Amino acid sequence: MTFAPLPGRPQDRTSAFRLQLAALARLMSVGLPTGVPYDREWQGQARMAFRRALRDVDALPDQLFEPLLDAAVLDPDPSHNRMFVEAAVRVFGRRRVQTALIEYVRSGTDSERAGAARAWYWAQAPLRFRGGQTRVPTPESKAESDAVADLRATWHEATLREFVANDDLDVRRCILSGLPLNPRHYPSELHDLVARAVHIARTHPDEYLRHRVEHQVG
Repeated sequence: MTFAPLPGRPQDRTSAFRLQLAALARLMSVGLPTGVPYDREWQGQARMAFRRALRDVDALPDQLFEPLLDAAVLDPDPSHNRMFVEAAVRVFGRRRVQTALIEYVRSGTDSERAGAARAWYWAQAPLRFRGGQTRVPTPESKAESDAVADLRATWHEATLREFVANDDLDVRRCILSGLPLNPRHYPSELHDLVARAVHIARTHPDEYLRHRVEHQVG
């Protein structure tokens, strides 16, 4: 199965990311590039500085939780946001991070909602499998996944509702890539909403949404 890559964000939202990195850098005493234009090279150097600062860190002041997660949510790159998310999970716990991401979807700006959907990928509890028994997860990873099963269900409902209600293209693109579209994943009262989400994606003028939904239904 081949998925079309998630397109670039339709609006330039990098200025908010730069401001957030500057705020986080001040709190963490991280040196950012100076005297150079704000471009992809600047972002690369800034991310490298944070990568060094966050590598293997296992303790941070509580006041850094929101700025760290804000950086993850505002990062325009869906791969580089990983270091912010994983550091937040490692230091503050998966449940707290996932709960915060759900609140971004429910009450954030459209940019924050889309960014939260991108960040959720790295905030999930991955299942690890026994060698030679690919369908049997290790007890440790299953317990970790089960511990946030309630939040996973809450996330799916929140993003399903947002996908249907919010016509922002970036929000819909980012949500759809991680949205289950089989009704069995939801209680019966949400089945009509699942059908509406499928209809929206299938009839949407955006090619990515139309392509993606066909790989996710059923």
